[in-house]
Amino acid sequence: MRDVRIALLDMNNNHVNQGFKNIKEISEAFKQQSEENISIEVFDVRFKNEIPNIEDFDIFISSGGPGNPHREGFEWEEKFAQFLDSVYQYNQENETKKYLFLICHSFQLASIHWDLGNICKRKSYSFGVMPIHKSEEGEQEFLFKNLPNPFYAVDSRAYQFIEPNVDRFEELGMKIVAIEKFRPHINLERAVMAIRFSDEIFGTQFHPEANPAGMIENLKDKKNKEAMIENFGMEKYLETVDRMDDEDKIMLTQAQILPRFLRLAKKNILREIEAMA
Repeated sequence: MRDVRIALLDMNNNHVNQGFKNIKEISEAFKQQSEENISIEVFDVRFKNEIPNIEDFDIFISSGGPGNPHREGFEWEEKFAQFLDSVYQYNQENETKKYLFLICHSFQLASIHWDLGNICKRKSYSFGVMPIHKSEEGEQEFLFKNLPNPFYAVDSRAYQFIEPNVDRFEELGMKIVAIEKFRPHINLERAVMAIRFSDEIFGTQFHPEANPAGMIENLKDKKNKEAMIENFGMEKYLETVDRMDDEDKIMLTQAQILPRFLRLAKKNILREIEAMA
């Protein structure tokens, strides 16, 4: 039996990042808990222009990262766009499948690449533990199965995805599975928070990998602390710090979404390998 091969795409552009550390920890835990051989390799996409050859891997997790998700003329941008297309194309044409999870910055890049809506700068930086609302399709989403509606997740973004292009979603068979909190008193469109791009490709605007320890680290960052106090006030900031390790909030989200994605991908991959043997 050959290894199940995981590629982790680091999109942090050489910035120290808690989220990527969490992604590695979740992948390592998955490897330890698996009876099968699991190999994990890291690619530094933005800083070193590294991109995995999709033939060499079964599962890809692409992280969040800083900066503008729109094209700025870097070499890695075209490579990443080709990577997205090659995973999507491969799955259209082959019995075996490649599984891809896109987080935050990667989610925005893919949404722009597939022309799914308006990815624009927010009025102010958003940071904190937020309620995420499942859409009707989201109620059926396997990765959300054990989560309440709304569930809670870490949000950390300067950009947002609004005004989805409904025709394009229908044309590509993609589905919005989660949206931002409904705020009737604020005249702003609700941002898209998760998309089922295909049976094998999933993406979230929020950070499913985040854990309480990492969140506490992030809150030590002045920009994050100020963004949270500006958006929600000091009382909410203190409440968030207090609630950080509630078992029904980000701990539940962390324990569910990425681990479920990895387990389902592995199960399908092993079944495909067996069918071909």
